[in-house]
Amino acid sequence: MREITISSSRRVEFIDITSKVRKIVEEEGVREGICLIYCPHTTAGLTINENADPDVVEDIKSTLGKLIPSGAGYSHIEGNADAHIKSSIIGNSVELIISNGNLMLGTWQGIFFCEFDGPRTRRVWIKIK
Repeated sequence: MREITISSSRRVEFIDITSKVRKIVEEEGVREGICLIYCPHTTAGLTINENADPDVVEDIKSTLGKLIPSGAGYSHIEGNADAHIKSSIIGNSVELIISNGNLMLGTWQGIFFCEFDGPRTRRVWIKIK
């Protein structure tokens, strides 16, 4: 298992980790397999989406903020209930095929670490099999 460290600088931030994951796949030397990427945090998540147009990420963040606003009178009193809900909706893992030594992503796809309660330093675990 490998680990990458991610430092966010804002409360809500999507950080493209595609190049870091690709580097690990290359270093591991697996030609055919599966890459599991897992986020062990309850107020952050992982998703695959377009990384060519930054407006896509802004639209996702904006829509999540409208659907699940911060400070909307949640029962969880620590002030980050919205982050827990957003993390649950986005999910905490993604799985990708490795073929011919390459991550199989679509032309416009990237892997994003989704911070919902930053700024923080976080970990992401990567298992290649």
